Amino acid sequence: MKTVYDVQQLLKQFGTIIYVGDRLADLELMEEEVKELYESQLIDVKQLQAALLILRHEAQIERDKQAKKG
Repeated sequence: MKTVYDVQQLLKQFGTIIYVGDRLADLELMEEEVKELYESQLIDVKQLQAALLILRHEAQIERDKQAKKG
């Protein structure tokens, strides 16, 4: 897993598609879903860590963009 797209594909394998129109909200919802998959023992710790790293990094980039605008 290297991109948000990869995380989306992981979620899609379990029937989860997230799109609310707000990039930051999408990333936060994806993070919650990934945590739930791990807690349900559907993904392993390596997948969890990789997905969280990607999602949190992208969320920080998005927050930085919003801070520059506002």
